[in-house]
Amino acid sequence: MKKKNRLTEEEIDELVTAQADDDDAWEEPVTVERDSAATLSLPPELASRAAFFARLHKMPVADWLESIIQERLAFEESAFAGLKQVMEEKATYKTS
Repeated sequence: MKKKNRLTEEEIDELVTAQADDDDAWEEPVTVERDSAATLSLPPELASRAAFFARLHKMPVADWLESIIQERLAFEESAFAGLKQVMEEKATYKTS
């Protein structure tokens, strides 16, 4: 089997920097279109509770739900990063 030549991140950076001002070195830009918004269905009781709190915050329900989801994702990502760091530290401690 033939081994593919893989560039390191540093080699890629050097190549991109060297070709940055050479328009002939670049392909045409790629345009990416965003998919339509996702639809989410909620049980009636949950939708009613969300509507109540959205009204308290004087926000449309969709905007309030989006802000809650973003906050929760930020929390989950932070917790995951912390857990990952702890696991890596434990792995390093055991191999030392």
